[in-house]
Amino acid sequence: MSTPPADPVRFGLVGYGFGGRYFHAPLIAAAAECTLLGVVTRSADRRELLTREHPGAVAFDSLEQLAEAGAEAVAISTPADTHSELTDHALDLGLAVVCDKPFALDAAAALASVEKAERLGLPLAPYQNRRWDSDFRTVRALVTDGVLGTVSRFESRFERFTPEPGPAPSGGGTLLDFGSHLVDQALVLLGPVATVYAQWRVRDSGLDDDVLVALTHTSGARSLLAGSWSEGAPGWRFRVTGTTGSYVVDGPMDGQEDALVAGESPSTLGDAWGAEPEARWGRLRSGDTSVVVPTLPGAWDTFYPAFAAAVRGQGLVPVDARDAVATATVLDAARRSASEDVVVRLS
Repeated sequence: MSTPPADPVRFGLVGYGFGGRYFHAPLIAAAAECTLLGVVTRSADRRELLTREHPGAVAFDSLEQLAEAGAEAVAISTPADTHSELTDHALDLGLAVVCDKPFALDAAAALASVEKAERLGLPLAPYQNRRWDSDFRTVRALVTDGVLGTVSRFESRFERFTPEPGPAPSGGGTLLDFGSHLVDQALVLLGPVATVYAQWRVRDSGLDDDVLVALTHTSGARSLLAGSWSEGAPGWRFRVTGTTGSYVVDGPMDGQEDALVAGESPSTLGDAWGAEPEARWGRLRSGDTSVVVPTLPGAWDTFYPAFAAAVRGQGLVPVDARDAVATATVLDAARRSASEDVVVRLS
């Protein structure tokens, strides 16, 4: 058994809604390198949940109170339109920052926060936990190992069937919400983008849904990305096509979210954390030939230990903050494309 670090990073959390409660608090609490000091929330109901689920954590009224209590770092999991303001405020208080997606509403705001963190010498990272999804880890390994040959097309979908109420206002619409992960994964896999074309449906709520984004990467490869809350027949999670075959994942998304919502965590599951049942494994296909590929385990639990190491000056942040600017730039172009029905070329 490894020995816990003598000086874990004192972490705070802003927001205890779905994201804070399930995607951040359990993973911070499970990391030996971190201590969950407390949560900024004024909701009486959420304070009660916090007390029940993390008895050692304190509820605070403000970021100032959190900083005064000795926090060194903070994770921000609040509505999308508050992310930039809270990120910048936390940086001004001297806190290292993890900000949930969408990192900012546009590329200009993302760049301003990144440059502020660089000036202040503070670690800053977008919470792109989906880089450590089991199926995407497997995709990256297959591409890196050359199993698919030269990759020409990457198809990726976040599709579900919950048309009512549909996308939550807190996420800023489907393009910003699901698209932040979809675009980030495409950039990680295939690199910079040359052109963007997008379509969407604007719902009565004013929020976009049924988003389709086509990217042409500077390498010539293409990404086809889809996000929807209204798709009754969700398509393949991934189809990655190369010169020697395609890798296909058909079925439910990575199971780490379901595990966290069910009350499990890396602490309770141990080595079984992130493992996918064989029924969820993808296949390598070449015409009539189909071979099952064991899925690598999901590894969301690696994010906070890596960020804590960066706070201690012992490594890089797990996701470069400037990657958030690159993602926001593509999303800005997709918004313009969908609004004006044009292909947008990026310099």
